[in-house]
Amino acid sequence: MRIILIGFLLINQILVFGQEKYPQDVFGSPLEIPLILAGTFGELRSNHFHGGIDIKTQQREGLPIQSIYEGTVTRIKVGLWGYGKVIYIAHPNGFTSVYGHLQKFSPEIENYVKNIQYQKKAYEIEVFPEYGELKVSKGELIAYSGNTGGSSGPHLHFEIRSSISEKPTNPLLYGYEVRDATNPTLLGLYAYPISKGAVVNSRNSKTQIKFNKQQDGSYLANKVVALGEIGFGIETYDRQDLAANKNGIFSVEQLVNGRTYSKYVFEEFSFRETRYINTLIDYEHYSKTNRRIQYCFLQPGNKLGIYKEIFEDGKITVRRGLSYEVEIVIKDWHNNTVRVKIPVEGKEPEEQVYNEDYKTAYYLTSRQPNNYDLGAAKVYFPPNTFYDNFYLDLKQGTDTIQIHKGTVPAHKRFTVTFDVKKYSLKERKKMFIAWLDAKGRPNYINTFKREGTFSVKTRNLGKYTLATDTIPPKIRPKNFKEKQWLNNYRYLSIQISDDLSGIDTYSATLNGEWILMEYEPKTNTLTYNFDDKILNHTQCDLKLIVTDNVGNTTTFSSNFFRK
Repeated sequence: MRIILIGFLLINQILVFGQEKYPQDVFGSPLEIPLILAGTFGELRSNHFHGGIDIKTQQREGLPIQSIYEGTVTRIKVGLWGYGKVIYIAHPNGFTSVYGHLQKFSPEIENYVKNIQYQKKAYEIEVFPEYGELKVSKGELIAYSGNTGGSSGPHLHFEIRSSISEKPTNPLLYGYEVRDATNPTLLGLYAYPISKGAVVNSRNSKTQIKFNKQQDGSYLANKVVALGEIGFGIETYDRQDLAANKNGIFSVEQLVNGRTYSKYVFEEFSFRETRYINTLIDYEHYSKTNRRIQYCFLQPGNKLGIYKEIFEDGKITVRRGLSYEVEIVIKDWHNNTVRVKIPVEGKEPEEQVYNEDYKTAYYLTSRQPNNYDLGAAKVYFPPNTFYDNFYLDLKQGTDTIQIHKGTVPAHKRFTVTFDVKKYSLKERKKMFIAWLDAKGRPNYINTFKREGTFSVKTRNLGKYTLATDTIPPKIRPKNFKEKQWLNNYRYLSIQISDDLSGIDTYSATLNGEWILMEYEPKTNTLTYNFDDKILNHTQCDLKLIVTDNVGNTTTFSSNFFRK
C-alpha cells in the first residue's frame, strides 16, 4: 500500500507540474566544483552498463554534495559494495536523483541513519523513509563525497532516473556542462563471418582490419574481401577535456551504402536488461584480453533497448561481384565524431584459412534445461542460462570439476552440487565450494549445505572445488594500544582479515554496549567514531568478535582510557 501511495503521489505531482522529457535549467549541480568526469553514462562495465556519470572530486573525500532540486528522500542504503553509502531523492517533476559512494550524510540524515543502525545493530542497512519524512530543498546539503562501496577512488556517482519507470537517463541530457572538444578514439576494427561458409579476407573467423587516418580526420580501412553474411565490431573510447580517463562513447551508427543498418545511443536503458551488455560485446575477446569490442550487429539473445535503428540485424550479406561501402560513425555526447569507411568487395578468396569448429561430447541447447553428472558434482543449467547454443567442455576430478571456460557469458545463475557424504560432519562444517580464478586461487561462494550435499548458485564458468578453512580471522588494532589514553582521538581503527573464506560477521561492544563500527572491505578496516557519544566510563572495555564464512571465530579484547 505504501508503494502504491508513493506512486499515486508521484503521478499526481507529474500531472500538476508537467514533465518535460529532459527539462533544462531546472536541476542544479550536485557539487560546487566544475564537473569533470571519470565515467560516462552507459559506459561498458563488467556485466552492466554504467547507470550514471562519475564526477571527479579532486582526488579527495569530504566535498559537500547538494540536492539538485527540491524533493523528498525515498531510499537510503549503506552497503559494503555497489554504491556504498547512497541516497535517493524523488523530485516533484517525476525524476529521482541518486548520489553514491558517499563518505557520510548531512547531520540530519546521518542521525536518522545511525539511529536505525543502532536499533538494528547493523552497519549495512537499507531504509525507505515515509514520503515527505525527509524533505530537502534545491541546493541543500545532503551528504559528503567519499569512496565507499565498489569505487576504486574518490568520486561521486550521480544518476537521474524516471521515478515511475526507474530507468536511468543520461544526466548530460538535462543541461549539465562538461568541457569536451575531444573526438572519440578508434582503437580497433574487426570483421566477423556470421553465416555458415562466410569468409572475410580468406578466413572464417574474426579478422582485424587495418585503417589509416585521412586528411579530413576520418579513417579509411583496408579493403575487405568477403562472401556471405558478415558483421563489424569496433574497439573505442572517449575522453573529455581536463581528464585522462578512457570513458564510454554516446552513440554508434553503422551505414551500408548510405543506409543505416544499426544505431545505438546511450540516452537511457533499463536495469532489467543491463546484463545483456554481454551480447553487445565480443565476450570471448574480453575474457582473454580485458578489452571490449562492440558489435555493430545483433548477436543471439540480444534484448537491449538502446537501439534507435536496426535493419537486417546490422548484418551485411556480401554477394559475389558486388561492392559495398560501410561507414561506422562514433560520437560522444558533445557530437565530437570519428568516422571510418570500410570498402567491401564480394569476391571468392584466392586461398582460404579455415579454423575448425570447436566440438565436445556435450552440446548445450540454450532454450532447454541441461543437467550434467560429473561424478564428484552435478551441474544444472536452467533454460536460457546462455544466449546461444554451444559445445560445452566438462571435466571431472576427485574434488574439482571444470565447467567449460570463462569465455562464454551466463545470463542466469546455474547450480553446482557436490556430493560430500564421504566427509565427516566435523569436516563439512569447515568446508565450502570455491571457484578457482585464473591463478588457481579459491574464491568463496555462498554454499548451501544439506544432508550429504553442498550446492551453489553462480554465473561463473570455470573450475570449482571443495575447499577447507580452519584458520580463524585475524584482528589487529591500527591506531591504539592497550591501556592507552585516547582523549584526543576522533575514532578507533581496527584491521580485520581472513585468509580464505572471508569475513561473514562482526560485532563490537564498549563496556557491554553495542557500538557501530563501519566496515571498509577494500582496506579491511573497522572504524568506530567517538562522536556516537555512548561512553560513560573513564575506563573503556572493548570487545570485538569476528566470524568467517565457515564459522571460525576470533575474539579481541582491549581496554583504554578516555574522558
